[in-house]
Amino acid sequence: MIYDLAIIGGGPAGAAAAVYAARKRLKTVFITKDWLGQSYVSEGIENWVGTIKIPGLELTQNLEKHAKAYAAGIIDFKEGELATAVAKTSAGFSITSTKGSYEARSILIASGSGRRKLDVPGAAEYDNKGVVYCASCDGPLYSDQDVAVIGGGNAGFETAAQLMAYCKSVTLLNRSDSFKADPGTVEAVSRNPKVRIVTGAIPKGVKGAKFVTGYVYTDAKTGTDVELPVTGIFVEIGSIPNTGFIKGLIELDQYGRVVTDPKNQRASIDGVWAAGDVTDGLYHQNNIAAGDGVKALEDIYLYLHAN
Repeated sequence: MIYDLAIIGGGPAGAAAAVYAARKRLKTVFITKDWLGQSYVSEGIENWVGTIKIPGLELTQNLEKHAKAYAAGIIDFKEGELATAVAKTSAGFSITSTKGSYEARSILIASGSGRRKLDVPGAAEYDNKGVVYCASCDGPLYSDQDVAVIGGGNAGFETAAQLMAYCKSVTLLNRSDSFKADPGTVEAVSRNPKVRIVTGAIPKGVKGAKFVTGYVYTDAKTGTDVELPVTGIFVEIGSIPNTGFIKGLIELDQYGRVVTDPKNQRASIDGVWAAGDVTDGLYHQNNIAAGDGVKALEDIYLYLHAN
């Protein structure tokens, strides 16, 4: 059969899109490895609008329940599958996954991205035990504590700006002597007395007991190792969009993210939309991803009924 829509990805963008697809009665195939997204490891998310605080795992479970609440007879969920290729056909698109193949008139890419992990001894051991990747989700848990931010881009400085509102001190460490962040952002954050910026800090390791107790880096200028006593390490060294399965089909930016029209989330060819962290949108958060999914579905519905 040919579906009206294929949704690829089970994070907030995909789940929000599924709710709207079901309510609009669009026959949909929903392809996802799982429903976890990036935030499932967070102990408490405090910026999901309408909920004061919620564990990340509970949030993902709620998204799944909501996506399936209206889906009977409308959405076919293909869980435990990864999309591996998408091709244009005369009827629309063919989608190949690790377990099958499907055809659809339109596609919403909501496959998200993965945070680039800190690759030093101890980082994996203390993942979500002091090594964290989302200041908006986990920052308030480190109130009145000494923390470190790894990364010298806009995300690193924006994370430092968030953390200095409630942390005792914030040390931002950058591998090189120059920053990728906008000069104005660097200047604004640097003025805060709670923030200390260290350049030439080559990552060396993470120390801890039950939780993180310190971060070790090598001073590029002297070659000596420095142990920084902190209880939280916020890693902002970039993310990797999950777009390998659509390379060559649509336009991607220099980072591999889907180039979209922010008015309606359309990609570079007719019949393809993208939402959430997989896009070249300026900001990436759970609430924004869900909004992207809703925006895309409104436009997809109009597109399908005009073609």
